[in-house]
Amino acid sequence: MASTEPGEDIAEAARRPLSFWQTIRAVAWSFIGLRRGSGYEEDVKRLNPVHVIVAGVLAAALFVVVLLLLVQWVVGSGVAKS
Repeated sequence: MASTEPGEDIAEAARRPLSFWQTIRAVAWSFIGLRRGSGYEEDVKRLNPVHVIVAGVLAAALFVVVLLLLVQWVVGSGVAKS
């Protein structure tokens, strides 16, 4: 590691060029679990870590909301009556 300051590597990673929408796509693939090794390695080199964190939190929140809506729909439809 050639950096002289501890935060220099983090600052350099935060300036990576991959767009937020490309990061969303990479996070979506990781949620599904379908990713080639070469694509993963390329994304790791190009992804902005700040975008990955934001996209991961948004994807997790969206997943929870969809699950809650699905449960409400099933319970409201009467299918889940005991």
